[in-house]
Amino acid sequence: PAAMSRRVVRQSKFRHVFGQPVKADQMYEDIRVSKVTCDSSFCAVNPKFVAIIVESGGGGAFIVLPLAKTGRVDKNHPLVTGHTAPVLDIDWCPHNDNVIASASEDTTVMVWQIPDYVPVRNITEPVVTLEGHSKRVSIISWHPTARNVLLSAGCDNLVILWNVGTGEMLLALDDMHTDLIYNVGWNRNGSLLVTTCKDKKVRVIDPRKQQIIAEKTKPHDGTRPIRAIFVADGKIFTTGFSRMSERQLGLWDLNNFEEPIALQEMDTSNGVLLPFYDADSSIVYLCGKGDSSIRYFEITDEAPYVHYLNTYSSKEPQRGMGFMPKRGLDVSKCEIARFFKLHERKCEPIVMTVPRKSDLFQDDLYPDTPGPEPALEADEWLSGKDAEPILISLRDGYVPIKNRELKVVKKNILDSKPPPGPRRSHSTCNSDFSQPALEEVLEEIRALKETVQAQEKRISDLENKLCQFTNGTD
Repeated sequence: PAAMSRRVVRQSKFRHVFGQPVKADQMYEDIRVSKVTCDSSFCAVNPKFVAIIVESGGGGAFIVLPLAKTGRVDKNHPLVTGHTAPVLDIDWCPHNDNVIASASEDTTVMVWQIPDYVPVRNITEPVVTLEGHSKRVSIISWHPTARNVLLSAGCDNLVILWNVGTGEMLLALDDMHTDLIYNVGWNRNGSLLVTTCKDKKVRVIDPRKQQIIAEKTKPHDGTRPIRAIFVADGKIFTTGFSRMSERQLGLWDLNNFEEPIALQEMDTSNGVLLPFYDADSSIVYLCGKGDSSIRYFEITDEAPYVHYLNTYSSKEPQRGMGFMPKRGLDVSKCEIARFFKLHERKCEPIVMTVPRKSDLFQDDLYPDTPGPEPALEADEWLSGKDAEPILISLRDGYVPIKNRELKVVKKNILDSKPPPGPRRSHSTCNSDFSQPALEEVLEEIRALKETVQAQEKRISDLENKLCQFTNGTD
């Protein structure tokens, strides 16, 4: 301790970052947060919506609320209900704020289009259902730079990459994990994956070559689950437990995976620490499930490499946590992170701020950050191309884009079959039913769908108007 007091205090603009919950009326109340035992974060947010996995009698559901719809949530608020068993993970598409994927105990992954208006009824029809796992699917994660590429990992120890735009499986990474996969994370340009597994190994995988390019056995000696994420310069940050069941964090260099760059003990709590990383500030936030605090650290190139900044503490334990992408933050208030903390019956936003006196745009806090445009198409990525995220400036704040429809074009499996020989059977299929006729039918269906959606919106608007008139006089 004496040596510590002599040391010159490290210079960093993030030394005084502090967390603050929003006022009571800015919370989302009366939400029956899921009680499934699963180390997922249960909450996903973007600049338009907050989505939370909820309890649902039979089947699995999550609720989607427009960010501005704070306060008490109506008990009849529509849910997204399509799964036949509990939902275990949800993730918003980074390139379309109206598209969200869900993974479920029913072995499927579903991708949903969420309208900008609040629908009248539950949303029950996904845009596409992805079937390929044989056991429950507990992890999903969108590719950071390629359009429509989605990863799922299941309890069948299988990692699958999908092209959501066609509904096809692009790659299946089998024979890589010998046990339950705990978590999967992309690097910044989506060329590599890092995974943690119950077999106590951290693996770095090149998914397109289907190769493990580095692995580390027992980065933490304890038996409880490990988490790993990529941080800047391709380094890997892990959380786990020591042999004495103390919670640890570690920082590793891929080129020398044997020795950690940093390894620090924290406390003896037993909740798994979920790491959330902000590449723009190089801050990693650790949220333990069941903890009532968020600890945060700055990662730099100078020893001890992982610098403790501070802890946001509260009285209530967290059931889950959502993490807002940078473009959803309020730059005029020097907000550098916003968490959505789940309690048993509510969701409480927590704002992390750098104290500054000036009202001007603080460009040192807000370097250009990944925007909503993908840098690659799915097939370009699959063929071996890499691209860094397309960045945007937050100088004037970010305005979310209007709803863009996710179009799924199923490839006709017959197209890839060899042409048949001479036709012997008199097929009952009428070959006169030509392509144009089919197009016409599809066009009509599309028009009907649009009409129905317009009617739904109109009904919803009228209901809202009616509410204003009756104003609580039932």
